Amino acid sequence: MQRTRAGVETFPAMLLRISNKLSDKELDDMKFLCQKKIVKKKLETITVPIHLFRHLQELVEISEDDVSFLVELLNTINRPDLAQEVENFQEPQSRADDGERDHLDQAFDIICDNVGKDWKKLIRTLGVPEPTVDRVIYANPNNLQEQLRQCLNEWRKKRKDGATISALVQALENCRMRLVSERLTEAINLSHGSS
Repeated sequence: MQRTRAGVETFPAMLLRISNKLSDKELDDMKFLCQKKIVKKKLETITVPIHLFRHLQELVEISEDDVSFLVELLNTINRPDLAQEVENFQEPQSRADDGERDHLDQAFDIICDNVGKDWKKLIRTLGVPEPTVDRVIYANPNNLQEQLRQCLNEWRKKRKDGATISALVQALENCRMRLVSERLTEAINLSHGSS
């Protein structure tokens, strides 16, 4: 399925554009990061980034509706510029949910500042798959806050419209993180009053 986006760029066209901006060394780095996903023999046959993207699509690691693994790869090889381009492609054309997105960003800030070493319990309660959590930890070693934030972003991408403040509050309550839940509710109610 090739959706036309603003600027009439399809998903394959975007992948090709990103592929053309990557160096041979960056391709090697991405192949190294994909060792657990793609068998060695297959990896050895990949000579250009677009072939790597195609294999990742076949494995359903990346798709038009979920580019999180590609974004993670690009960030890990120090190409945040390309990661941002991929994220921009996936942003919905409608800006109607920007208010909710802003509130979710604010909620993520509060959660990252207040949830400590038990963050995995919250992420599991939200239903983020274990392999995704492992990938995020691998990409952000020694940075618990960034691990939590990336997992929350993964949850938002997967749940789409189901990623709401009330879902976060419920998950915090279920994890007995009542203090964080109260702080979150209080902060969002204050900002809702002004929007």
